Amino acid sequence: MPARNLITDVAGVLVGQAHDPHLASGVTAVLFDPPAVAAVDVRGGAPGTRETDLLEPHRTVERIDAIALSGGSAFGLDAATGVQGYLREQGRGFAIGNVRVPLVCGAVLFDLLNGGDKDWGRFPPYRELGYAAASAAALSFGLGTEGAGFGATTVNRKGGLGSASAVTAHGYAVGAIVAVNACGSVIVGHGPHFWAAPFEVNGEFGGLGFPASLLPNALAPIGKGGLGENTTIALVATDATLSKAQTKQFAVMAQDGLARAIYPAHTTLDGDTVFGVATGRREIADPIKDVAELGAIGANVLARAVARGVFEAIALPGGPPSWQDCHS
Repeated sequence: MPARNLITDVAGVLVGQAHDPHLASGVTAVLFDPPAVAAVDVRGGAPGTRETDLLEPHRTVERIDAIALSGGSAFGLDAATGVQGYLREQGRGFAIGNVRVPLVCGAVLFDLLNGGDKDWGRFPPYRELGYAAASAAALSFGLGTEGAGFGATTVNRKGGLGSASAVTAHGYAVGAIVAVNACGSVIVGHGPHFWAAPFEVNGEFGGLGFPASLLPNALAPIGKGGLGENTTIALVATDATLSKAQTKQFAVMAQDGLARAIYPAHTTLDGDTVFGVATGRREIADPIKDVAELGAIGANVLARAVARGVFEAIALPGGPPSWQDCHS
């Protein structure tokens, strides 16, 4: 496992975060230097996204500058504007004549009913939070009740911001970052075990393994909230050199990690969205086998990141208990 066990183990990726405890919400900005090839896979029934059309393989633009993950539901789409403002100040962006336009995609989760004060007046605060998050971009960042995961919840435990990384058998770095605000559950039944336990590395979320047997009700689907009140948003990255079409396949395969870590996943009440990013630091040797391996490892890493986000979270006043509250 790479030293940090974070998505920033992928060369060319930096992460910054900002949140407001009074608001009980926040933003995570993922910056790419230089710009990276990106794609997206959306499987949830109620997504909230920005600029995802340009990521399709047949669109003109090949690379983007950043991705913003935010709370706030549709209001949180403003976070990408703040990230864009920061990048413009740095002289970053797609060149059109003498003008540069930073390209920032984004996705949001719903955390408007978590007890925080959302009476912000005419304009929501997410643009400023996005700017602050981008300004803080670095190799190290916090997990749990941080950034876009600050106000996140699941059906039975506090949600949060998770990340993990790995190196494939052929030496490519793969990392994931996720804000877990799922309709479903990340734990098996009501116990301490994570659905993602088979993929855990070095006890990163408790080292408890998978239960020896499942109780009869463990597979009964449970969920929280109504339409649009959930959503898990994520990004998987690799240092491999991929085309947009290959990056799309990487994202498609990696999104299986949500189904390995959350039960049920991709529901009509979620907006599950996973971005794929390739920073292009290492050439791939086999365009078929290497992409398949990257997608498989990406799914494992994303599953681990989901569990880490919940494992590291701290409960907010009046919200669901944290995993630590119930099982540590």
